[in-house]
Amino acid sequence: MATVDIIIGTVYGSAVLVAETLEEALVKAGHSVTLHEDAELDELDQSHFWLFVTSTTGQGDIPPNLVSLVEALRETCPPIPEVRYALVALGDSSYDDFCGAGRQLDEQLQELQAQSVTARLQVDATETLEPEVPALEWLKGWIEKI
Repeated sequence: MATVDIIIGTVYGSAVLVAETLEEALVKAGHSVTLHEDAELDELDQSHFWLFVTSTTGQGDIPPNLVSLVEALRETCPPIPEVRYALVALGDSSYDDFCGAGRQLDEQLQELQAQSVTARLQVDATETLEPEVPALEWLKGWIEKI
């Protein structure tokens, strides 16, 4: 089984709840999981599977606790083609930059040649009060790729 790092970008805690729900499902499937609420690039092992769960703040901005990692990815990270990842973006479609943080992060990872194993999940707060529910369904669709 794989080692999974769940990297969380959160403002009000919804992303943490989604991450903890996915962690539970991954552990039940036999994977080893570590949650990172204040991830730094040099703390992440590129041989692990990276699962991002991020909300969006402001005008499509990265949550404060994820800014340092995203800046490191943009400014100092060499290509990381060995990294395999998946990404959950939480947002509210009543805002112009719906899931902006997740889109920015996904684009940055693609630019660095990281390998996405599935399409980014975008969860709309105007459509669901429990974002962990669609996140679990999404995970079931690709968990065997870890």
